[in-house]
Amino acid sequence: MGEIRVVGVMGAGTMGNGIAHVFARSGYDVLLCEIEQRFLDRGLDTLRKNLERESAKGKITADNAKASLARVTGVLNRERLAECDFVIEAATEKFEVKKTIFTDLDRVTRKDVILASNTSSISVTKLANVTSRPDRVIGMHFFNPVPMMKLVEVIRGMATSQETFAQIQDLALKLEKTPVEVNDAPGFVSNRVLMPLLNEAMYAVMEGVATPEAVDEVFKLGMAHPMGPLTLADFIGLDVCLDIMRVLQDGFGDPKYRPCPLLVRMVDAGWLGRKSGRGFYRY
Repeated sequence: MGEIRVVGVMGAGTMGNGIAHVFARSGYDVLLCEIEQRFLDRGLDTLRKNLERESAKGKITADNAKASLARVTGVLNRERLAECDFVIEAATEKFEVKKTIFTDLDRVTRKDVILASNTSSISVTKLANVTSRPDRVIGMHFFNPVPMMKLVEVIRGMATSQETFAQIQDLALKLEKTPVEVNDAPGFVSNRVLMPLLNEAMYAVMEGVATPEAVDEVFKLGMAHPMGPLTLADFIGLDVCLDIMRVLQDGFGDPKYRPCPLLVRMVDAGWLGRKSGRGFYRY
C-alpha cells in the first residue's frame, strides 16, 4: 500500500462534504464524487461556507481556507476515482446502494487501494464481500459535524488485514481525529447504543408521556446532554434514524430494535428533521 496523496469521497451530502473538508484541510487532494450535478453543487457550496466560517472564527487562516477549497475537485464520473490512493464512501445507509458503489469502486480503483465506508450501521464484512479485496475494506465512521467531531470509529471486517487497519488508524490521526477500534456488528458501538435511546424517546412522545420539548429538557438538564434526543434525531435526519433502526432490527432479530411507529409515519410524511424543515420541531 503506497502513500495516500489523492483521496476519493463518494457522496457529497452532509457527511461526504464534511469528510472532504477535513481531508482537504489536512493537505490531501480530494475528488468529491456525486451522481447528479445539483447534489455536487450543494455539497461544494456547503464545504466552501464551512471553510469560510472556520476562517471567520480564526480556526484557520483565510489563505488556508482558500487553499483547502482549491484541493477539492467535484466529479460526476466514478471512473475519475481511478486516480485515487484511497476512497471512502459516504452514501445513504442502504446496503443495496453501498453494494453498487463498492462493486464499482473495486472495478475502477487500483487493487492496492483501501476502500472505506462511512457506514454508521451496515456490516463492513458484507460490503467487503462484494469486492475482490476484502482485506483492504474497512469502516471509517466519522461523526457529524465532521470538521468538529474528533471521534472516528474504525471498524474491522472479518477479512480486514492488520496492515489496512494500521494505515487507516494512522490516517485518522493525520486528520487530527481520535480513532477507536470497533469490531463489525450492527450499529457498531455508537448507534447500537444511541439509536435505541432516540427511538425510546420517540415512543415517549407517541404514548403521550411528554412533549418533545419536555423530553429534550430532561436529557439536557438531568443528564447534561448538549442537546436532547429528539433535537439530535432531527439533526441526524429521521430517515437516517429509521434506516439504522431497521439495520439493527434485521441484524439482531430482537424486537427491542423495532422502529417507533411515529418515526415511520413521520418519514412517510417527509418530515425528516432539520434538512426538510420539519421533524419533531419546525425549522
